[in-house]
Amino acid sequence: MNQIRSSRTPKRPLEVDHKSQTDLSAWRKRGRTDPEKSSQNHQPPGGQKNDINQKNDVGGKNDSQEVSLEKALSYFEKVQGRVSLRNNSALQKHLAAVESIALQHGLPPESFEILLNVVLSGKFADTVNTRLLKSLIPASVIPENSVVTAVSWLCTNKSSGSIQLLFLRWLITVFDFIDHKEQVNALYGFFFFFLQDEKLCPYVCHVLYLLTRKENVKPFRVRRLLDLQAKMGMQPHLQALLSLYKLFCPELVTITLPTKTKTYFKNSEGPWKAAMNAVRQRNQGSTPLTQAVFLGTAQPQSRKRKWNTQLVLPASSARNSEVGTEKYCDLFSTDETFPVEQLQTFPQLLQNIHRLEFPSQMGSVLTNPLLLHYMNCVRDESIYLRLYYWMGQMLQEECTWCVVDNTNETEFKSFLETIYKAECFLQEGFPACEEFLYKSLPLWDGSCCRPEILKLVSWIPLSSSPEIKSYLYGPLAQLFFTSSLYFKCSVLESLKELLENWLNCNVIDMDPEFHSLNTTLSGLVTVVADLIHFVGRLSTVGLRLEKNSTLLLIFILDFYETVCDMYLKYNLPLLILPPAGVFYPALLSMDSVTLNQLCYIMYRYRTNLVAAKENEESKKKILQFKFSNETYREYNQYITAMVGCLWTSTVFQKDTHPQGLRMDEELLNKTLVKDFKTSFNIVYHPAMLGYSVNFLKQICPEDTTLNFKLIKGKRWDWYLEYLYAQGLEGLKVFIESSINRVSQASRRKAENVEA
Repeated sequence: MNQIRSSRTPKRPLEVDHKSQTDLSAWRKRGRTDPEKSSQNHQPPGGQKNDINQKNDVGGKNDSQEVSLEKALSYFEKVQGRVSLRNNSALQKHLAAVESIALQHGLPPESFEILLNVVLSGKFADTVNTRLLKSLIPASVIPENSVVTAVSWLCTNKSSGSIQLLFLRWLITVFDFIDHKEQVNALYGFFFFFLQDEKLCPYVCHVLYLLTRKENVKPFRVRRLLDLQAKMGMQPHLQALLSLYKLFCPELVTITLPTKTKTYFKNSEGPWKAAMNAVRQRNQGSTPLTQAVFLGTAQPQSRKRKWNTQLVLPASSARNSEVGTEKYCDLFSTDETFPVEQLQTFPQLLQNIHRLEFPSQMGSVLTNPLLLHYMNCVRDESIYLRLYYWMGQMLQEECTWCVVDNTNETEFKSFLETIYKAECFLQEGFPACEEFLYKSLPLWDGSCCRPEILKLVSWIPLSSSPEIKSYLYGPLAQLFFTSSLYFKCSVLESLKELLENWLNCNVIDMDPEFHSLNTTLSGLVTVVADLIHFVGRLSTVGLRLEKNSTLLLIFILDFYETVCDMYLKYNLPLLILPPAGVFYPALLSMDSVTLNQLCYIMYRYRTNLVAAKENEESKKKILQFKFSNETYREYNQYITAMVGCLWTSTVFQKDTHPQGLRMDEELLNKTLVKDFKTSFNIVYHPAMLGYSVNFLKQICPEDTTLNFKLIKGKRWDWYLEYLYAQGLEGLKVFIESSINRVSQASRRKAENVEA
């Protein structure tokens, strides 16, 4: 125990930028006997003191606050024996000073060792110790040495159980503010010993979860955890640590553990979270670069339990020390672990990928492309487990519509946007984000963080679980039917991206011939089909609600432009035609862009169906996945309607679809429309009427009557060439592929060009 207590003897001041914090290092140096600097410590007020005051002014702290903090720390450091708070004005004054300055600006690094020594040495009553612990709000970083000292005090058992528990909660909350972790990790065995205390066990497990590395996993520790689990039951905190042990050493943990747990640990943030956030924002100022100066490094330190808009890797002492720089210069030629804060280039990543160790702050990974590359290359399940836990906790606690007292929507938006960018980089969604969406979408109003939420929806992992229908499709449908036109368009765009992500990430490399007995492909086909049918229902009802809005139709057709090419482009044996509630409004649309897009989509459906038919006929054995006759029949009905509408003017007689345009001639005569048969061909169609007028003005400039009957014979062919020249490529490929006369003419023309 004497060896442990001796760790409190050396006091190593942390090198930080004093421009934004109280300059206590100078005060502590003045308190020591240093013959070389004694003359400097007694300079007149116009010298060093003015410089100190200028630095303090940058940090927003006045002289009286500095003096009061210095006196308070000096008082606490000199206390001997047990002191009572009652009728002790000096203690009350200094305690109030520490609390006030901590809440206003946070405490500088040098103060933590003093205050932790006081709290855990048992010199004061628990009331005072509790107030001091709640005041330990960091202004920048927390020296590792102060944490080591505090843990050594824990081993003396001089503090009460409630203070020890509160200390562990504080340590978990500020874990990512500790400047280094090596010495703290060396105390892994001490923390593990405290697992025997049932009250401390959940919080000790949390600390161990943050500290655990592969070398910490030992057989005797696994046995101890299993014994505790047999004694206490399946506790989430024990499951978390066992899960992490199993990922590092699966041969040591042979029991079956739950694959997913909503919450491993209880919320340990207590009074510090809101206070640290307020201090950070107050010290950060209005400029985004203030935080870098505030932390004393070029790169700010991230928080694991509180979202930081500049989550980057914590700075190492090597950045501020020449010795550290020299030490890391030879890292490429040693077998030591490569520090992630030194990782700057992709060649460095390739050269050190086998000895790279991830930071404890998993949030910093999201904004570091090199570490995201590492996650893609090295499928380390421990990394994903840590990230799953951290992200799940953050999303649950920061969601502005799930947490009553959280109104910081801007910060939450930034967090969601960062997650989305990381998902795009990795080309896969995070399971924690999927669970958050399933849990929060039923409570979402469709307004808060709308763009960010819908972006995250587009990266929900493909799954055949019924949860996707209950917790995704259901809430989205309710919001879709009751929200504005623009929200409907946003939902459709998100679902289109979701479909494309599923197709790109899951089925593009699959060959149905070699998966004929693979149920996985069948599951993928089912899930994708469910999504397409869901969008079809949304589209049909949405068009009715929005009176066949052209804008909504464009977003709907964008979705089906992906669907129509799934067989050839994504190698998925599935084609689903748009419902009649989408097809006919698009066919009769008054917008030429919509009609042109519909023509292109139907052309691509034909191309995919022909390729599928040829593939089926060329295979000697029967394939598991074939398009049903119903698909071909529905396509033929749609083609008959389109050709009869745009070309042959027989749509009212030959359309056979149950929801089509077929009508009795007697009923059509009652409409009193002249030449109703030709009302929707490419000359008279409402979407094409503008082109017809311009064409007539070009070929018959002297005719002011606009006689559309002149467009026939050769002029009909000229009119087609005119339409093609206007950029209606969809109409062109549809007519050339579906009209025999035009198709033959285009082939002869192509042959003449080749000749």
